[in-house]
Amino acid sequence: MTLPNALHRLTRDAWLLFASRFIRLFAYGALSIVLVLYLVGLGLTESQTGLLLTSTLVGDTLVSLYLTTRADRIGRRRMLIVGAMLMAAAGIAFALTSQMWLLVIAGTIGVISPSGHEVGPFLPIEQASLSHVVADRARTEVFAWYAMTGSVASALGALVAGYVTHTLQASWTPVDSYRAVVIAYACLGVLLALIVAGASPALEASSYGRPVADRPMFARLSGLDRSRRVVLRLSALFALDSFGGGFVVQSFAEYWFYLRFGVDPKLLGTLFFAANIFAGLSALVASRLANRIGLLNTMVVTHLPSNVLLILIPLMPTLPLAALMLLLRFSISQMDVPTRQSYLMAVVSPKERSAAAGITGVARTTGAAISPLMVGYLFARPALINLPFFIAGTLKITYDLLLYRAFVAVQPAEEVRPVRRVDSSEGR
Repeated sequence: MTLPNALHRLTRDAWLLFASRFIRLFAYGALSIVLVLYLVGLGLTESQTGLLLTSTLVGDTLVSLYLTTRADRIGRRRMLIVGAMLMAAAGIAFALTSQMWLLVIAGTIGVISPSGHEVGPFLPIEQASLSHVVADRARTEVFAWYAMTGSVASALGALVAGYVTHTLQASWTPVDSYRAVVIAYACLGVLLALIVAGASPALEASSYGRPVADRPMFARLSGLDRSRRVVLRLSALFALDSFGGGFVVQSFAEYWFYLRFGVDPKLLGTLFFAANIFAGLSALVASRLANRIGLLNTMVVTHLPSNVLLILIPLMPTLPLAALMLLLRFSISQMDVPTRQSYLMAVVSPKERSAAAGITGVARTTGAAISPLMVGYLFARPALINLPFFIAGTLKITYDLLLYRAFVAVQPAEEVRPVRRVDSSEGR
């Protein structure tokens, strides 16, 4: 089998970043299948679970902000290793205690993904590192394969966790079978650190190790200077999108299927395996579509219908129809991911890419951190368990319209066609 040109030209460091992405998202996907079930099994209420998930996302926000805004100067590899060890530490703590206050501390300081998707400092730093070692023209396609790698890994993690817990429950209690997945999550965090440690200095930014005392205060704290205005505008919009998405994070979406239709973890794992596979394949289509209509247009025209499908899920009367809406949504919902990431890398200064990706990532995490607290209260009231889908869809449609209005005139350099100069003697 012949690799696509964009992948064929990847360096060893780029392949290590792909491996890091795969292992991390496999762990996130596996954890998302059991996390809410595990916490409820430990004795937490739905409201306490929502509070805990909010605290984990708030903690991830603070950790990400600190690590990503310093990565270009202190070292991208160092920050990735720190993040991996925080992921391992959080997994160990969640496996060893059932005390709410200890879980809150571990979730706040460590890295835990309740959604099956990216949290922590990894994605912003890896995006900047990949942009550093691939050509601008190849960036969107590489990001598409990078996104698909994560989707496939998350899908496999969900599938494996579902089958493993189902098998273990033949002789173990349900909560012990879920704990096995949490322990595996911690082990994968250690493996992640070892992989990142094998990368070379080629991933580092040109500002790596340089003093910053002569820069403005905002630039010293945030890592942003020339790109500040565009990053802050994008951050506000991304926060709105993630606030909406936080109402339907994968852990709660799976719990909704469990409450509404009585779906067990094995079937949940299979369903979300298929959903994430569709999401991964859609990322590859996104890169080709972006080459035709542009990055921003691809982000908007694919995201809008996916949010309509999101609203339709709780309106379906049977499990097959609800699952169909979910799969249709996943088949287009992630097409904006590689295009969004590539667009951001294109419109900011290369020396500020880690900070830009980090701050917009923190904005997304902040938006997503608030929602689970509200979702926990909604899920504690059976009559309101469908409401999160309606709220999420409406907010995300609003984001799409505002994004297009604000950035339709801001084109990446690779999309700007050179103006043909006409000689004054022509036409005479």
